[in-house]
Amino acid sequence: MIDLGLVTARFIHYAASTALAGIAFFPIYACAGGEPPELARWRNKLMVWSAILALISGLGWFAFAAANMSGGLADVADLEVIASVIRDTGFGGVWAARMVVATVLVATLLRRSSRAGADRDKVTFLLAAGLLASLAGAGHSQMAEGWASALHVTADAAHLLAAGAWLGGLAPLGFILRRGAATPARPTCVDIDSVLIRFSGMGYVAVATLIGTGLVNSWFLVGSISSLLHSTYGQILIAKLALFASMLALAAANKFWLMPALEASRRRDLDGSDLWRRRLRTHVLGEQSLGLLVLLSVSVLGTIRPAIGQ
Repeated sequence: MIDLGLVTARFIHYAASTALAGIAFFPIYACAGGEPPELARWRNKLMVWSAILALISGLGWFAFAAANMSGGLADVADLEVIASVIRDTGFGGVWAARMVVATVLVATLLRRSSRAGADRDKVTFLLAAGLLASLAGAGHSQMAEGWASALHVTADAAHLLAAGAWLGGLAPLGFILRRGAATPARPTCVDIDSVLIRFSGMGYVAVATLIGTGLVNSWFLVGSISSLLHSTYGQILIAKLALFASMLALAAANKFWLMPALEASRRRDLDGSDLWRRRLRTHVLGEQSLGLLVLLSVSVLGTIRPAIGQ
């Protein structure tokens, strides 16, 4: 019961934090000409719900982790147990700080208007990035010491931010594809071709970061091919890598097949681009589904012993 609850809370928290960060990052690189009000309103609503979900699931994660440490769910009701976890464990201290950040983020998002100013957007961006990156301080990266710990935490934080930019950014991208391109009759809509090019450029950076930091994390947590192949941790990691490769395949199809076809069809006939836009949206949904499975595998990996040394 505790293990299932912990994995479930971890999965929901990873999904909410990743979505929150990616949605907050999106207009920075995708909307060079200014964000349309319709997209701003939609993003704000989704960020509010993501932040609330991140806060609730974060509290659940802490409760199940505390129960796992103390031996039973009933102990979570004991304030002395909670105080001891916060005071005496690295996880507890980091998590208490993260829940403060999540609370401030929820309050900030609830108070901002649908057309928030640049200053508020910067605050949201920094809080969302901090909430996601700080997950690195509560995982297996705490096993190392000294420079190794600093390197592992840094790599893990960069890994999380890159995942957030890619996976979380797919949500507003899907919204834009669903709403359609800007036309004389709909001037407030987004220039899809421009957004796709910018998202693709961000994707190159995100994927390169994910691969590089993933290799660093594997060095600390796996250690050898034998450990990768013959441990439960390694086998789940292989499944995660297969899902990641499938996401890359869909992204490559988007870049080298669907995007050129969409651009060509838009030049010939605006109405004729609907088919290619629907296909691209389907691929984006596929990437999102695979991304959720990746996050599920990460949620499980964080609850079991790393492969190194087995």
